[in-house]
Amino acid sequence: MINKNLISSKIWIPPVAVFFLGIGSIHGQDTKSKKDTLNEKELDEVVVVAYGKAKRTSYTGSVATISSDKINNRPVTNITKALEGQVAGVQTTSSSGQPGSTATIRIRGIGSISASSDPLYVVDGIPFDGNLNSISPNDIESISVLKDATASALYGSRGANGIIIITTKSGKKGEARINFNISQGFSSRAVKDYEQVSTDQYFQLYWEALRNGYRSSQVNGQQAAQMATNNLISELGINPYGANYSKPVGTDGKLLPGATPLWNDDWRDVLQRVASRNQVDLDISGGSEKSNYFFSLGYLDDKGIAIESGFKKYSTRLKLNSEVKKWLNVGVNLSYTNSIQQAPTSSDSNTSNVIQAARSVPSFYPYYERNPDGSYILDGAGNRIYDFGKYRPTNALQNQNLAATLPLDKNENKEDNFSGKGFMDFTFLPELKFRTSFSVDLVNYNGHYYSNPLIGQGSEIGGSVTKSNSRTLSYTTSNILTFDKKFGKHHFNVLAGQEFYKYDYQTISGTRSQFSLPYYYEPDAAALLGSFSGNSDKVSLLSYLGKVEYDFNNTYFLSASGRADGSSRFFEDNRWGKFWSLGGSWKISNEEFIKNLNFFNQLTLRASYGGQGNDKLLQPNKLPLYYAYQELYKFYNNLGEPGAVLEKARTNGLKWETNLNLNVGLEFAVLNNRVKGNIEYFERKSQDLLFNMPVAPSLGINDFPANIGTIKNTGFEFSLFTTPIKTDNFQWNLDLNLSTLNNKITKLPKGSILTGTKLLQVGGSVYDFYIPEWAGVDASNGRPLWKTIGTDANGNTVEGTTSEYAKATRTLQGSALPKVTGGLSTSITYKNFDFSGLLTFKIGGKILDTDYTSIMHNGSAGGRAWSVEMLNRWTPENPNTDVPALSTITNNWTSNSSRFLYSGTYARLKNVSLGYTLPSDYFEKLGLKKFRIYVQAENLLTFYKHKGMDPEQALDGTTYYRYPAMRTITFGLQATL
Repeated sequence: MINKNLISSKIWIPPVAVFFLGIGSIHGQDTKSKKDTLNEKELDEVVVVAYGKAKRTSYTGSVATISSDKINNRPVTNITKALEGQVAGVQTTSSSGQPGSTATIRIRGIGSISASSDPLYVVDGIPFDGNLNSISPNDIESISVLKDATASALYGSRGANGIIIITTKSGKKGEARINFNISQGFSSRAVKDYEQVSTDQYFQLYWEALRNGYRSSQVNGQQAAQMATNNLISELGINPYGANYSKPVGTDGKLLPGATPLWNDDWRDVLQRVASRNQVDLDISGGSEKSNYFFSLGYLDDKGIAIESGFKKYSTRLKLNSEVKKWLNVGVNLSYTNSIQQAPTSSDSNTSNVIQAARSVPSFYPYYERNPDGSYILDGAGNRIYDFGKYRPTNALQNQNLAATLPLDKNENKEDNFSGKGFMDFTFLPELKFRTSFSVDLVNYNGHYYSNPLIGQGSEIGGSVTKSNSRTLSYTTSNILTFDKKFGKHHFNVLAGQEFYKYDYQTISGTRSQFSLPYYYEPDAAALLGSFSGNSDKVSLLSYLGKVEYDFNNTYFLSASGRADGSSRFFEDNRWGKFWSLGGSWKISNEEFIKNLNFFNQLTLRASYGGQGNDKLLQPNKLPLYYAYQELYKFYNNLGEPGAVLEKARTNGLKWETNLNLNVGLEFAVLNNRVKGNIEYFERKSQDLLFNMPVAPSLGINDFPANIGTIKNTGFEFSLFTTPIKTDNFQWNLDLNLSTLNNKITKLPKGSILTGTKLLQVGGSVYDFYIPEWAGVDASNGRPLWKTIGTDANGNTVEGTTSEYAKATRTLQGSALPKVTGGLSTSITYKNFDFSGLLTFKIGGKILDTDYTSIMHNGSAGGRAWSVEMLNRWTPENPNTDVPALSTITNNWTSNSSRFLYSGTYARLKNVSLGYTLPSDYFEKLGLKKFRIYVQAENLLTFYKHKGMDPEQALDGTTYYRYPAMRTITFGLQATL
C-alpha cells in the first residue's frame, strides 16, 4: 500500500520507471514549484565538440556526453571498458578480460571491411596516438562522443568512424583541493566455465567410445567391449582408481563396485585464482583569477584471474593554464605513464594458452606426481613434484604443466607513454581569437618472452628468449583562427585552420635459445641466434579546415564545415581528400505556439549530412598497411643468398574510402525538465571501400588493395533521462539508452566473397555466417547430419542430409551483429547515502562458439576434457538427441556448423556502487571537506542462456579461447582536503 503523504509535488514517476519497478502509475507535479526541477543551466549544458565547445541545445550535430561521476569510480584499467551501455549508438565489446586490454568500440556500425573502423580519440582537443591505458579514469572530467558528420567532419579522414573526445580535469578558482582515493578489490571469473563430466562419467564414456571404435565386421560387440575394458587405462595413460582396480570399467560399461577416484585435481584451481586489485589516486588542484593547475599521481596493480597475469601502472599528469597577458593565455598538459603487463598466452588455440589449458585437461590427470595409492611422490627435500604428464595423450597437453612453468617464464610487456600538449591563445579582438598548439605522443614498448630451460617444453631446446622493442612518435601541430560576433538577433561563429600530423614507427625483434644457466633471462645468456627482424614506417597528413555557424534569435541554427586532407598513404594523384558537412537545427521550444502549450521545456529538431574519408587500410592480419599504392616485397634468405618476393602489387589508382552520413534528431524536455531525451535516425554509407581483394595463389600474391563496394549502416537511437523523485533529502535518476543497427552491403565487384566462416554479398552484413546447417543426429545409427542442397536432373532444388561434413552445403546462418544494444542506469542519493547501477544489454546477433567444440569431441580426442552435454549422446536407448554416438573414429561433428551457433542476446549488471559520505561533523576538525566510503562491483551478474561462454565476444562473433571477463568487488575510500 502506498502512503498518500508521500505523493506530493516533489515526486513524479514516469511510465518507464513504473515499468521497471512494477508499482503502478503515480505522478504529480507543481509547475509553480521550482525547487524540484532541473534548471535551464543543467538542460543547456556546454559540451566539448570538435575544436571547441558548444551549448547542447543549439548544436546542430549529434553529440553525447559521459560525465566524470560515471567514469572515475569504475574499477576498470582501460577507459574504453567504461563506455559500454553509456551512449546510444556506441557498441563496446570487451572480448578479453586480460588486465590492460582494450575494448573494441564501434560508433554507428561497421564502416569498412579491410580498413580500420576504430574511432578517433581526442584528448584535450588534440588527436591522441598513445595507449589508452595511459589515461587514468581519475583524471577525466568528461567524455564526448561525436557521431554524425557535423560533429566530426572537421577532423576529416581521422573522424570517419566517429570521435571520442576525452577532456581531463583542470584546476578551479579558489583554495587548493586535495583529493585522495584508495581502493582494494578482488576479482574472479564473471561467468563460470563450461561444466565438465566427472572422472567416473569420463571413464564410462570413453569406454563406450573405445568399444564403438573397435566394432567392425571382424569384431563383434562382445569382443569390442572386452577390448575396451582391457585397453581403457593404457589409452588414457593413467588409473585414478588405484592398483586394486586395474580394469575399473567392466564389459558392461559400468564402473566396478567400490571403484572410487583417489584424487580429483581440477586444473582450473591451479591455473586460475581469486585475484587482487589495488588502486591509489591523488590529485591536487586549484587556481586564481588568472591561472589554474591540476596535478595527479596514480598507482594501479590489477592481478588477473589467470596465474602470472596482471597489469601494473604508475601515472602522473600536470596541467597548467595561465593568463600571462590580457591578450594571451598559455597552457601545458603533460602526462607520463609506466606500465608493466604480465600476459601469458590467453587468446588463441596454442597449447600454452593458460585459459584453454585449464579447460582442456580432465581432473583425473594430477597436478603433482602420485603413487598408485593416490599419495604424493616427494623429492629428496620432501616437496611435491609437478606432473608433466609424459604418459598423457597428446590431446591432454602431453609434457606440459603451466602451473609449474609459468612462474619460471616471462610474458612481459613494458610501456612508457609520454604525452605533451601546449597551446597559446591570442585575443586580437573580443571577437577574434587565434590558437596555436602542439602535441606529441611518444610510446616506447618492450616485449620480453622467456621460456625457461629447466622444465616444460622450453627445456627441449635449452630455453628460449624473444625480446622486441618498438618506438612510436607522433606529433600534431594546429593553428586555429575563430571569429565570434553577435549582430542583434544574428550570431556568427567562423573557424579556419591548418593542421599537420606526423607518425613515425620503428620496431626491432630477436630470438635466441640454449641457455647455459637457468634464471638468466636476457638474450646475451643464450647461445643460439634464432631470428632477427626490424622495420619502420612513417605517415604524414596535412590538413586545412574551416567552419561557419549561424543562428538567428537563438532559434534557427545553420552550420557548414569543410576539410581537405593530404595523406601519404596514397599515390600523389589521389593524395587529397575533401570532406564536408551541412547541418541545421530548429529550437522549436522558442516559438510562441510551443510556449503557449506550456508543456515542452525544450524541443529541438536537428538534421545534418556530410562526407568523411578513411585512409586506414589494414592488412589481413589487421596490422596497418601504410604504402598500399606501392609495390611491396618480402625478403628471404635463400641458402645464404638474399632474395625478394612480391607481396603487394602496385595500385596507383587506390583512393580514399568515403563515408556519407545523414542524421535526423529530435531532442526534448518536459515536466519541468524532469524528463529529457532524444530520438535520432542515422544513415551511414561507406563507398569506394578499401578492401584486400583475394586473388588466385598462382599469381604469386594473396591479395591486392582496391576500392570496391559499398556498405550502409542505418538505425535509430533513443535516449531518455529522467528524475522520477527529487526532494531535499532524496533524488532518484533513471536513464535508458538503446540503439538499433542494420548493416548491409549494397555493392560488390562480384557476386560474393568468402572469408573464413563469413560471406560477403550484396544484401548481407559484413559478419554473416556462411556455414553448414546442422540437421541433427541420425536416430538409426547416431551419426551427425548436415543439410545438403542440390539440384536434380530437371534443375529443381533438392534438399537432403549427409553424415560426411565435406559434402555439407554452406548456407547463410545469420549475422554476428546485434540488432539492439543499450544500457539502463540508475542513481539514488538519500541524505549521505548514494547508490548507482548500470545494466547493459544486447539483443540479437549470433556467436559461433569454437571454444566449446574443444570439449565436445566424440571420443577421437582421447584424454581431452568433456562437456556434461556428452552425457546426452546417442545410444540405442537414447536415439532422439542432437549429440552423436561416441567413437574413437572421428566424425567431424564439431566442425563449424549452426549446431554451435548461439544467440548473442544477453544482459549484464555491469556496475553497482554503494557509498556513504560521513557527516561533516565527524571530520571537519581534521581539515577534511569530504570523506566517503564505498563498495562497488563490476560485471556482477550475467544473464545468458548458453552457460560457460562469456557472451562479450569479438565483433565478428567467433570465440577464440580468450581471457574471460572478470567480476571485481572493490572497497574504497575517498577524501577531499
